[in-house]
Amino acid sequence: MKNVVLYMLFFCFFSCKKAEKRYMVVSKIKSAAKLVTTETLIDKVIFGSKERKFLGFVRLGEARYVATSHAIVKAGIDLEKITAKDIEINEKSIRINLPPIQVLSFSYPFETFVTDLAITDNSFFVKMGIQDFEYFYQQAELDIRRTLPYLGIQAATKQKTTLVMKGLLKNLGYEEIDLIFKEGKLIEEVPSEDSLHVE
Repeated sequence: MKNVVLYMLFFCFFSCKKAEKRYMVVSKIKSAAKLVTTETLIDKVIFGSKERKFLGFVRLGEARYVATSHAIVKAGIDLEKITAKDIEINEKSIRINLPPIQVLSFSYPFETFVTDLAITDNSFFVKMGIQDFEYFYQQAELDIRRTLPYLGIQAATKQKTTLVMKGLLKNLGYEEIDLIFKEGKLIEEVPSEDSLHVE
């Protein structure tokens, strides 16, 4: 009976130590909150046109608008999503199921827009207004968001995030590190064009 009690005490101590260690790792990792490991600058040329017709088929004129702009995309992982269940520890080895790579910040500042005055032109019968420009900007942002998954951002961010996480875990004393990224969308899907069209 004495041996059983000792075994139970040892098992409890060992389990508690592992749970405590796992909690410490979760706490250390979460302290980094949202970990941004890549920043990408994306150039975008905005082109829009507007024409006016008489009786539906006689073309009276066309107005054109061209501008350059750029978006800033920061990607990484949200470490707040890691739980104790995502971490397995065995002595000096550790295995972590990391949150998916995602865009943590998307910025498309209006001040980066530069109108190309050599091409932009209003005709006598057709002129563009603020609503037209807003629509062009919205479509440009939609185009950028749709192309993000095909620009290699996810692979580059995964590589850099792996290096950062391994450095952090090595500082915590782990020698064998296995990191697995969960599947997920790089960026949330954008609304349909109809819902963004400015009448």
